[in-house]
Amino acid sequence: MNDLFLNPKLFDEDIEQVPSRNGFGEGLVIAGEENKNIVALCADLTESTRIEEFKKKFPDRYIEVGVAEQNLVTVASGMAAVGKIPFTTSYATFSPGRNWEQIRTTICYNDQPVKIIGSHAGISVGPDGATHQALEDLALMRVLPNMVVISPADSIEAKKATLAIAKLNKPCYLRLSRDKVPVITTDQTSFEIGKAEVFYEGNPSASSGRCADVVVIATGQMVYRALLAAKELESHNISVRVINCHTVKPLDKKTILKAAEETGAIVTVEEHQVSGGLGGAVSELVSQFYPVPIKILGIEDHFGESGKPDELLNKFGLTKENIIKAVIQVLRMKN
Repeated sequence: MNDLFLNPKLFDEDIEQVPSRNGFGEGLVIAGEENKNIVALCADLTESTRIEEFKKKFPDRYIEVGVAEQNLVTVASGMAAVGKIPFTTSYATFSPGRNWEQIRTTICYNDQPVKIIGSHAGISVGPDGATHQALEDLALMRVLPNMVVISPADSIEAKKATLAIAKLNKPCYLRLSRDKVPVITTDQTSFEIGKAEVFYEGNPSASSGRCADVVVIATGQMVYRALLAAKELESHNISVRVINCHTVKPLDKKTILKAAEETGAIVTVEEHQVSGGLGGAVSELVSQFYPVPIKILGIEDHFGESGKPDELLNKFGLTKENIIKAVIQVLRMKN
């Protein structure tokens, strides 16, 4: 695992925690310094979405549209059409939640390189409750032609993703967290759009002859919990490969199909509805080319609710313990 340049304190209780939105804010300022065509637009949430520093540094390249998310993306599309590279920010439940049709028609249909930043995604938004907890955004964006969909594991990866999409001449969606999440990567950890990374490879199973008994494919802050589960399962002689699938679209077909073939069982984990997100994307791929038993962990057709982030993750079954149970279930299916 050292070759992956992951955080050496990965399994320590005092691991540093930072909201992934912070990494976006840092990355956007750097991208703005590198390219004068980068502009930023916000729907009255500059501090919350961490676009504030860009606004301060480049006031002539910032547009405040107010609480008007549909205008947010249509104005950005027009700017992209004349050579700008617009970054738009709001809460994910409003963008892409409220303005999906405008994203579809003015951005994706015209293949304009607008970068849609959906902050405060998932149930870990916490006390804000169901109206502000975007649990459907990956599905909404994944289905759109031309759209690239990224869900970084931590703040460092969010920074790298911001810099990467700034150079990509495509519509992009970047999903970010409000709450602090463990920093599991480092500046040296590999990141490439469309390339999933194997973050953990358990000890090979002598009984099965496979590289690992099962693969857990996770995205966003669930990658950390998948790693904790893999570490504990290893002590029970269950070998788990963990893949960080930060790019939900385009999916890394080669890495995922190789994992399906070598392990014969898959668990997917995401802070999102089980329908239409990472689990759906993996299932669509694997069922066509190398069908194996799959268990999808996510929100089971429910809206969120108010509560502390950890309480909500526990209630909706997105913990290390739930991942361990899912691994055991899928291994029973395989055997």
